[in-house]
Amino acid sequence: MAALITICIIVAIIAIYFIVIWVLRTYRKQVAAGREELVGKIATVKVALAPKGVVLVEGERWDAVIDKGQAEPEEEVIITRVDGLKLTVTKKQ
Repeated sequence: MAALITICIIVAIIAIYFIVIWVLRTYRKQVAAGREELVGKIATVKVALAPKGVVLVEGERWDAVIDKGQAEPEEEVIITRVDGLKLTVTKKQ
C-alpha cells in the first residue's frame, strides 16, 4: 500500500512539473498579432484594387488601397502601411 501511495505522489509531482513548464513557456511567448505585424506580409487580392478593393491576409479580409496602378483578383500584393482598418499595398514584383 505504501508503494502505491509513493508512486501516485511521484506521478503527481512529475505532472505538476510539466504543467508549470508549459505555463511558463506560454506566458513568455510574444504575441505576434495585430496591425503592426502586417507590414511586409503578402496579401492576395479578392476584389480588384482600382485603387480600392479587398485583400485576404492570413485568412482575414481587409479593405485595401493600392499605391500605383491596379491589381486583379488572385494577384499577390505586399502590405506597405496600415491606417486603422485599411491597408495600403503595392504590387509584388
